[in-house]
Amino acid sequence: MDFAIIWTNQALQDLRDIVRYIALDDPATARRFGNFLISKAETLITFPFIGRMVPEFREDLLREILIPPYRIVYEINEPEHSLAILRIWHGARGEIEI
Repeated sequence: MDFAIIWTNQALQDLRDIVRYIALDDPATARRFGNFLISKAETLITFPFIGRMVPEFREDLLREILIPPYRIVYEINEPEHSLAILRIWHGARGEIEI
């Protein structure tokens, strides 16, 4: 059974900020990259455990997929068959804030 994906407001803001920043130089690339990040997150619908545990937290249900230099951080809710995208974090920003 597929998992439902819930985008938190913070994750949506992160996505908007990334796309806006890239669009300053190249709007077409920004749009493609934003869609690419969304498509990577959507792979979690079928394979929610594909990401690794977030090293800073070491909690089994708090995971991330890496698209260097970005980290898509999400939390799995097994009983509800859902997951929440929490952040899209640029690695240069240091330790992740959730």
